[in-house]
Amino acid sequence: MSVLCFDFGASGGRAMLADFDGEKITLREVHRFKNRSVQVNDTLYWDILSLYSEVKTGLVKACRESDFISIGIDTWGVDYGLIDSNGQLMGNPVQYRDSRTSGLLGKVQNSFGIERLYGLTGIQVMEINTVFQLTAEQRDSFYKLENASAMLNIPDLLAYMLTGEISSEMSISSTTQLFSPKTLDWIDKIQNLGFPENIFRKIVKAGESKGFLLESICTELDIPSKEVVAVCGHDTQCASFAVPAEEKDFIFLSSGTWSLLGTVLDKPVISKKAYELGLSNEVGYGGKINLLKNITGLWLVQETKAFLESRGQNYTFAELETLARNSEFTAYIDTDSEVFSKAGNIPERIRFYCRETGQPVPKSTGDVMRVIYLSLAMKYRYACEQISSITNKNYNKIYMVGGGTKDSLLCQITADVCGMEVSAGPVEATAIGNASVQLIKCGKISSPEDLPRIIRKSDSVKIYTPMENYDREYEEYKKILLLKGVF
Repeated sequence: MSVLCFDFGASGGRAMLADFDGEKITLREVHRFKNRSVQVNDTLYWDILSLYSEVKTGLVKACRESDFISIGIDTWGVDYGLIDSNGQLMGNPVQYRDSRTSGLLGKVQNSFGIERLYGLTGIQVMEINTVFQLTAEQRDSFYKLENASAMLNIPDLLAYMLTGEISSEMSISSTTQLFSPKTLDWIDKIQNLGFPENIFRKIVKAGESKGFLLESICTELDIPSKEVVAVCGHDTQCASFAVPAEEKDFIFLSSGTWSLLGTVLDKPVISKKAYELGLSNEVGYGGKINLLKNITGLWLVQETKAFLESRGQNYTFAELETLARNSEFTAYIDTDSEVFSKAGNIPERIRFYCRETGQPVPKSTGDVMRVIYLSLAMKYRYACEQISSITNKNYNKIYMVGGGTKDSLLCQITADVCGMEVSAGPVEATAIGNASVQLIKCGKISSPEDLPRIIRKSDSVKIYTPMENYDREYEEYKKILLLKGVF
């Protein structure tokens, strides 16, 4: 029994066949491709037509290898495309790191109220969120919203291109800051934000159908018809669904370009304290709530590597990890500071931050990398304490999933700094979560309760225990945050 998973990240995507033998899920990559953002004049776009073309290539390759039964698509959150009344795409989606939303927090605050918006949605207020992107659309291209018939987040947009059917999957909709985790539907005050209500379409749950491949696509590609299943469209929710936790109360850390650290609850926690801490209530499989903190993650490593390459210094990720491991330098940054949010010279920005906060300034590449690793682990501990203060629960284990689990230094330093055991794996949590939703829908996996056992058999999990005590260093880190006004 096989299903096909399309997993899109900010830098690339994969088509992966997931085979299930009744005991474990085995993944086979059939197609890998880059996801390149494109700058046109002053706007940064996603090349959605190129991504759609890669999906078609993935379909052809997958059909050559397997008679899979269904297709699932997951991507990053918040970004979207607009569809007009004739069913046509109204331009390429704009990238969430584009500058068009800069300063719009104040506009929404004046017209609607930021704390009020949080009270309706329970989502951490960030100017990259869909609500701010639509506010920018309203300001710059109001005619698009006036003539649009649907706003579709990226996995829903790709599913529409494949099936011709329009719907909005619940988990990806919950990233927009226009969705209620209480009612599990669009908020009832959308019109007060100035957006046309008709563009927010029917919500479907993970595990429901998105339709079947268009006949024209099957003819073009010479492939049989396949069902497209709504998996958790947001990759974070696919990853959290694949956490092999044995206990009810646990911390998960989905580690990739972004780090998403949180816990799974039955009901959202929407309070003044949660708002002040910047916690999000995202919706996962079965309407479960992922109370989490969005943290800038391996983006800092990726951008440092890219910048060094632009200067002729070519390092692998493993080599950068080794340089950090061999450094004894100590200084800290707030990884979520605005200064690190855009692409460019991350090493120099780290030096600037250290200089501005009166810390030693890293000189070598290894020192810069050491600062990144230390600061990520410190931010994880900080977020763990915030989650614990909201839930009134103590946690003694972090379940770390995703690409970051391949980085043994990150795993170990997270265990050391947080003072908790780290269970690292599966690496391919997003694809396994995607596949699991499809396999539950078709009845091959009888219940979500069976997943931890299946996942532990499907992928290796490594345990990291704390080896050093970082309590003193953590107090120094908090002083840096206090100095920058984070507390």
